[in-house]
Amino acid sequence: MTSPSATAPTPKGTGTLVDSGAARHSRILGVGAYRPARVVMNSEIVDKIDSSDEWIRERSGIISRHFAAPDESVIDMAEAASRQALEHAGIAPEQIGFVLVATVTHPYQTPAAAPELASRLGSTAPALDISAACAGYCYGVAMASDMVKGGSADYVLVVGVEKLSDFTDPYDRGSAFIFGDGAGACIVGPSDTPGIGPTVWGSDGTQRDAITQKQAWTDVRESWQTAQADKNVWPAIGMAGQTVFRWAVWGMAPVAQQAIDKAGIKADDLDAFIPHQANIRIIDAMVKQLKLPADIPVARDIVTTANTSAASIPIATTRMLAEGEIPSGGLALQIGFGAGLVYAAQVVVLP
Repeated sequence: MTSPSATAPTPKGTGTLVDSGAARHSRILGVGAYRPARVVMNSEIVDKIDSSDEWIRERSGIISRHFAAPDESVIDMAEAASRQALEHAGIAPEQIGFVLVATVTHPYQTPAAAPELASRLGSTAPALDISAACAGYCYGVAMASDMVKGGSADYVLVVGVEKLSDFTDPYDRGSAFIFGDGAGACIVGPSDTPGIGPTVWGSDGTQRDAITQKQAWTDVRESWQTAQADKNVWPAIGMAGQTVFRWAVWGMAPVAQQAIDKAGIKADDLDAFIPHQANIRIIDAMVKQLKLPADIPVARDIVTTANTSAASIPIATTRMLAEGEIPSGGLALQIGFGAGLVYAAQVVVLP
């Protein structure tokens, strides 16, 4: 990934939000991203699910995705994105006051990925993983913002990273084409002016089956201890596509609008809309419902990255800044939503 460049559009406004009266404010100081080298086209997916490239494109907008190498871990990808974010922010690893890693694909129940990531970076900061699926990065930004404003940390590293290829059933027609691998990161630190708006977030546990790991680890253990041991019992992630689509289309636009309202701005003040990259039709529907002006850049990285869950928003943010599509200092609305069901949205000042 190239680092975000200084050549970019001029922000529409002042790049500030409503002053909440906090003792100090917070903002995103730098971002970074990592996409694995291997590019997987739809043509590699279709035979196992009796589908076609055209069907996948029409259904999701996806043309290709990145898959990590077999020996490339969640922590490897997180490290690459984190180092880029640190460089962009001008922050040394020893200045990190907390490490938050949003992921649902670290293959160890314990220990978490975050402490090992911190160690690799040369930090002994407190560190923990966030299990909030596709909303994990926005959850992390909200938590980091509160830490900085409250004074418990000066600089917080927030990472969204997934190796979903490890948890995808290649024969599941409803999900095999959806997921990709990658990592994105940001540094949240102190600011003289508001840089991260109030977060609108929540959950609906009654719909936990809409997106879920198909089997519990205890079920896998029991299967391997019985005559079923020769069967494929790896707990891949499954999705009730239509349920999720309806929830996202009709439920998430109002959440995004609340985030705009709580930030004390209007849609016309935005310089970017960076939603979770779940489905191109969901993104387009949200743009329409929010009545966003036609000139506002909208992240549609799903076309070449597929759904990277917690990594999708920071990956898109880093690319858009690097390519000069969005302005440093501008205002961006970001929203994540996924398994749980969980969601979170906030308006941020771009680094």
